[in-house]
Amino acid sequence: MEKELDKVIEEIMLTPDVNGCLVADHQGLCLAAKGTAHVDSAGIIVAISEQACKIQPNLKPPTVCLETDKKQCLIQRHGTITGAIFKQKA
Repeated sequence: MEKELDKVIEEIMLTPDVNGCLVADHQGLCLAAKGTAHVDSAGIIVAISEQACKIQPNLKPPTVCLETDKKQCLIQRHGTITGAIFKQKA
């Protein structure tokens, strides 16, 4: 599984404007981080995703977008795994 996860993260990092990627388990344990994504942010990313899921619990998990003038952080949960992609805004 680790090789597959590394392959997916490498593919994501090749996407234009992406400068970081993080994947964590349901307890906030960082499974992988590349680029500007910091391992210490895994817990808060999972917590944000869990809170967003409570808004409409019977639907698929929402994508959360945190933005500043220059950057975006996209957070998506899939089963017990949560991912975050960090991007520069064009």
